[in-house]
Amino acid sequence: MGEPITVEDPGDPRLSDYTDLTDVELRRRREPAEGLFIAEGEKVIRRALAAGYEIRSMLLAPKWLDVMRDVVAEVPAPVYTVTPRVAEQVTGYHVHRGALASMHRRPVVGPGALLDGARRVAVLEDLVDHANVGAAFRNAAALGVDAVLLTPRCADPLYRRAVKVSMGAVLQLPWTRFDSWPDGLDALGEHGFLTAALCLADDSITLDELAARRPERLALLFGTEGEGLTAGALARADVRVRIPMAAGVDSLNVAAASAVAFYATR
Repeated sequence: MGEPITVEDPGDPRLSDYTDLTDVELRRRREPAEGLFIAEGEKVIRRALAAGYEIRSMLLAPKWLDVMRDVVAEVPAPVYTVTPRVAEQVTGYHVHRGALASMHRRPVVGPGALLDGARRVAVLEDLVDHANVGAAFRNAAALGVDAVLLTPRCADPLYRRAVKVSMGAVLQLPWTRFDSWPDGLDALGEHGFLTAALCLADDSITLDELAARRPERLALLFGTEGEGLTAGALARADVRVRIPMAAGVDSLNVAAASAVAFYATR
């Protein structure tokens, strides 16, 4: 590619991929529709490239040019350099990491394609907090989960905050989104998965009991941060599972609960 391009006007249309990154509702609508997502920071950008994602453009503070020189030299996409002030005016926040990349999204495959070769998967139902989604992905990648499946209303794992919290795990771990829910659970049964719903139900078994069964194929279901799994998901699950609590604590944050469940069933 050619030399990096210095941009001084925050209203320059070439920087449109990076505008208003703190406006969650705007970015949730815009990014999937335009087929892009934002990778923030050197490590995440490199992990996105290693995972096969293509760069649309890069936005760098001048001091990051040397750090990213090898990437700049290899990618066939424009690289824009801006001052920290311009970057803040464009994005809406102080870009501490100094490096952003607009990446092309890839088509999302159907659940069947992911389930065929998987033995243990996570299902995230209606998680709306991007940090929790990112943390669950990072836990899943670190603890050997094969894939993550999302319900239609679950937050976008490629939203900047989710990608950042996951440290790029959302770019490495296979994932997809169900077209409908809870009907999507039928696909798990058809592929021989035992579906285990993490909840506080009176008829639940402990996580240790589930792990002792050593199911050949296991799907772990996690619900929203406040309400937990919906009645529809609980009704269709094969088994209900709880993590025993002490000291009067009733439950864990969904990100923490996922880490415990992934570790116990590894």
